[in-house]
Amino acid sequence: MKKYELALVLSEKVEDDVRTATLERAKEYIARYGGTVTSVDERGKTKLAYPIDKMTEAYYYFVDFDAEPTAPAQIEEEVRIMDNVLRFLIVSKDEDEKNKEK
Repeated sequence: MKKYELALVLSEKVEDDVRTATLERAKEYIARYGGTVTSVDERGKTKLAYPIDKMTEAYYYFVDFDAEPTAPAQIEEEVRIMDNVLRFLIVSKDEDEKNKEK
């Protein structure tokens, strides 16, 4: 299994319970495709570099997980159509660690 990180940018206009449900749904998608969530880093409400859908702030979450190499593409398909997700990105943390060693 490889290590990955899912970065989620969620709308500032939703309630706390809706944000929590959205994050839990993303974690369920990771589990559905054979992944294991290792940690969740909630960065809170942060100013965006540029407006997205007329919003200047959003909530940031970083979910670290282990999964097979085929899982990120499947997870992206699910996250792409989720409500309240403004932006998302999945990166391989294994590659990040290799780059740090160089």
